[in-house]
Amino acid sequence: MENFKTKKKKSSGPTSLKSSTVNFLLNISIFLLTVVIIYMGYSIYMKLSHHSNDAGALNANQVASDMIQVEVLNGCGIGGVGDKFTDFLRANNFDVVKTGNYISSDLDESMVICRTDNMANAYKVAKALGIKNENVIQQLNKDYFLDVSIVVGRDYFNLAPYK
Repeated sequence: MENFKTKKKKSSGPTSLKSSTVNFLLNISIFLLTVVIIYMGYSIYMKLSHHSNDAGALNANQVASDMIQVEVLNGCGIGGVGDKFTDFLRANNFDVVKTGNYISSDLDESMVICRTDNMANAYKVAKALGIKNENVIQQLNKDYFLDVSIVVGRDYFNLAPYK
């Protein structure tokens, strides 16, 4: 039996140049995709870590806006109360964009609902109306195009528009 050894010649023709170019481009693509994935992971991590830190506390650097857009909702069931609050707020340079009724008409205490990240706006409105800080809450809603909602409760006669 004869043992034939055949040697493969390394071709240095156009096919090896083409395959090395394709391999180089594939390696660059893999590297770029890896960089993009690492960047996206870092970005997600930063958004999640900053969001959890900011959610619990009011940022000391927050400043109330010069123009605060407000909606007034009647939650006490007494007619004309929302209009009185609207007139008072407009006289005090607040932009009342909507007046209406709340989903319930038996709310005992008035409250201020902040619809944005800036709680300073809600506290400014509450102070102007004489509403306690304990009755200021935050409900973020990107669908609302206003800063603060005011729900007037049965304690309306103790608040600034009626004094």
